[in-house]
Amino acid sequence: MKHCPQQETSTIGGKKKHPEGGDPENSHIYRSLPPVPASLLNFWNPPTTAQVTIEAQPPKVSEGKDVLLLVHNLPQNLAGYIWYKGQMTYLYHYITSYVVDGQRIIYGPAYSGRERVYSNASLLIQNVTQEDAGSYTLHIIKRRDGTGGVTGHFTFTLHLETPKPSISSSNLNPREAMEAVILTCDPATPAASYQWWMNGQSLPMTHRLQLSKTNRTLFIFGVTKYIAGPYECEIRNPVSASRSDPVTLNLL
Repeated sequence: MKHCPQQETSTIGGKKKHPEGGDPENSHIYRSLPPVPASLLNFWNPPTTAQVTIEAQPPKVSEGKDVLLLVHNLPQNLAGYIWYKGQMTYLYHYITSYVVDGQRIIYGPAYSGRERVYSNASLLIQNVTQEDAGSYTLHIIKRRDGTGGVTGHFTFTLHLETPKPSISSSNLNPREAMEAVILTCDPATPAASYQWWMNGQSLPMTHRLQLSKTNRTLFIFGVTKYIAGPYECEIRNPVSASRSDPVTLNLL
């Protein structure tokens, strides 16, 4: 991607001060927006333009790598755009914004130092972590006119490649039919689901095997040789899935 021309930067809610003497027409970009829930990705579709879409490049990104949230089909005559972490346009979710006039970049309270916004509204996130997974909201602001300006909200959910999980146990050597065992699928992974297998098959329906609300933890009550394993767990999200090595309980 080509680098943008020299840009002026400032910070909202941070250490840097707001740039002075900004264009009054765009001054609303510097103020926090009222709390408005973000819509689905295709909420705003001006009839004269193609539909705005957002995609991650690369589609699968692992922890420690960079990802670009690439914006397609921006409408014309824009005053600027703002990126938020999450689906709410509250000030403390404000990451960064771009003001077209003067090519100014402003940083908000949610800016981590690893984000960069481009003139085409795309957002680069460098050295991503599991905490970066989740929803992002792009707020697009058109120039003011007789109708007071047009804005649009678009959300995108970033998924990281799932790490290879491992199973931790409260007791690998339980006394048969006498002790309970707690198995946990590690690590805790945002925006992911968990699934368990026993003997290579889905967990059987039995009162001795119970899952936590998130499915990350498996409770085994009164372990017998029939339910000693091996157990495997899987972490899955829309872009990837990873399964653990098997774990078998050693009954005493």
